[in-house]
Amino acid sequence: MSIWNPGHDGILRRATRMSNTIPGMSRFPQGVLLAQHRIERIILDSLAEYSNIVIQRNVQPTSIAYDHSGAETHAITVQAAQVKRKGALHQDATLESNKAVKANGEEYRGKLNGHSEIQSTQEVIKAKYLIGCDGAHSWTRRQLGFQMEGEQSEYIWGVLGHDKRFDRSQINPDMILDAAQRIMHPYYLRYRHCDWWTVYQIGQRVGTQFSAHNRIFLAGDAIHTHSPKAGQGMNVSMQDCYNLGWKLGLVIKGIAKPSILTSYESERRAFAKELIEFDQTWSRLWSKSLAKGAADDAAVPTDEFQQAFQKQRLFSSGTAVEYAPNSLIAGQQPIDQQHDQSGRAKQHLANKVPLGQRFPSFQAIKHCDARPWRLGTLLKADGRFHIVLFAGDVSKTEQMQRVHGFAGRLVTSAVPLLQRCVRNGGQKAVYHTVNILTIHSAPRQEVELSAFPDLLFPFDEDEGWDYDRIFVDEGSYHEGHGKAYENYGVDPVRGCVVVVRPDQHVAWIGDLEDGDSMEQYFKNFLVAPQSS
Repeated sequence: MSIWNPGHDGILRRATRMSNTIPGMSRFPQGVLLAQHRIERIILDSLAEYSNIVIQRNVQPTSIAYDHSGAETHAITVQAAQVKRKGALHQDATLESNKAVKANGEEYRGKLNGHSEIQSTQEVIKAKYLIGCDGAHSWTRRQLGFQMEGEQSEYIWGVLGHDKRFDRSQINPDMILDAAQRIMHPYYLRYRHCDWWTVYQIGQRVGTQFSAHNRIFLAGDAIHTHSPKAGQGMNVSMQDCYNLGWKLGLVIKGIAKPSILTSYESERRAFAKELIEFDQTWSRLWSKSLAKGAADDAAVPTDEFQQAFQKQRLFSSGTAVEYAPNSLIAGQQPIDQQHDQSGRAKQHLANKVPLGQRFPSFQAIKHCDARPWRLGTLLKADGRFHIVLFAGDVSKTEQMQRVHGFAGRLVTSAVPLLQRCVRNGGQKAVYHTVNILTIHSAPRQEVELSAFPDLLFPFDEDEGWDYDRIFVDEGSYHEGHGKAYENYGVDPVRGCVVVVRPDQHVAWIGDLEDGDSMEQYFKNFLVAPQSS
């Protein structure tokens, strides 16, 4: 990737080159930017294909109430109205919470994009949970009385400069294009059709609270705002919702305790504050020129910009996220403490897989056919936890015995990790709480799949043997050696066990004999099975 900067003569010249992505950060070697409307289209198409969920447009909430008595399972009542617009060609109005705001902070009411609004059909919605993803001027946040803390900068992106104030309501695409033309001079920009445009006044703010009653939640711009550069807002907002979504799913199904929902605020608010601290530096760098030489003290040094750019990649990709210990992220057990049943983790057994961070993806080959796979692709986002068993050198008899001992402990666990009955509408269904993936380090041709426990290499009467569960850290015929054990920092002889959350964050690490400690980790948040 090249970065260009105007010289003293006004001509754009290449200032520096850098990698578009940080080597080793992802299995994807090239970063690709997709416009927000295309990502929304992908999500809508997926909803239509895999569910019966329908998105209702032009529905505006008018009131919200919460029943504190505890008698109501559907304790949230929302009144909403269908909104129509006089003179509008299409009924796709932006909701009230995202209306334009005047320079003094006052909202424009009664009109949207020049069209009058008419409220028509009223409806009452009863809900167990509510998530307000309604933007920086969130209606939901105002109803809850929550505040935003932080500052609004003087930078206005997409307009003429930083030395005077503008009424954002008067800015139009021609003004933005004119500003861009002057920046690009003597080069120029042209377009035939403008799909979308907007104006941002950069504000770095974070909400004082992310939830109320453990039932009403805020996400995205409703609880944190920052510069729009490089998609941080959309990416971080989607990460908010996914962090909350899988937890809500487990609670609603009766698998996890409602108390896990408190981790949403503790995890995402800490990250939002860290992001905003970085964004204050990031927006300052983008709002100035790169230095044209060592004597250019007023501009940004090129190396400082490069370092910030690399750090920004970590934020936008989500790999900068590191959650602190809580009920879903085990704390570290001291190395000299051999026997611990408190659910704490042994970080030293996988010293390149930090607790609380995303589980990295490296190559291993499938035992049955030697095809190479990136392990991250095998950790499906289906709401299940993943137990990654680094089985070590199972060509040694004593190590295979340890593997059988671990599998036997899972089968007899008091916590129903392998399967349990859950609520699915009015019906009961079998749900597997965990997905088990095995990676060993023995020479592949010296070990038969039949030597592994049935739990790790299961048989189904309809589907047959499941060959997609056992992998080996060995070189492939065509794509080299992934060196998974080395990259994860795991002993290739003794191995270890890593528990990965549904959002691929590392939750617990232990020895193959630490079944009691792993069971206690899950007991901390899973609902105890009901006796039949």
